[in-house]
Amino acid sequence: MEKVPLAAVARDQADRAVTAGGGHAAGTVYGGRGTALRQTVIGMRQGARLAEHENPGEATVQVLRGRVRMIAGTESCEAGAGDLLVVPDARHSLEALEDSAVLLTVVRAP
Repeated sequence: MEKVPLAAVARDQADRAVTAGGGHAAGTVYGGRGTALRQTVIGMRQGARLAEHENPGEATVQVLRGRVRMIAGTESCEAGAGDLLVVPDARHSLEALEDSAVLLTVVRAP
């Protein structure tokens, strides 16, 4: 059994995002090669954006701190700490409306 202190990881990634190129930093907390499930904490400073990209499989974004906006086509949704966004099966982007950290959970298609 393994325990991951998400609040501490979120704080660390948010701190790293302040000085990182592009305004975001990420670290995988579970999964990797050979696993279908992958969970990654992404820290983003206010105004940073993860450019539009494809969905690699079923995915959710849980906001651990701050506030973000997910955009897919003409639709957008804002979320704050404690909210869970279901990532659409379409090209999408993510923007930090304030300094934020999110937990991205992806189940990659076989």
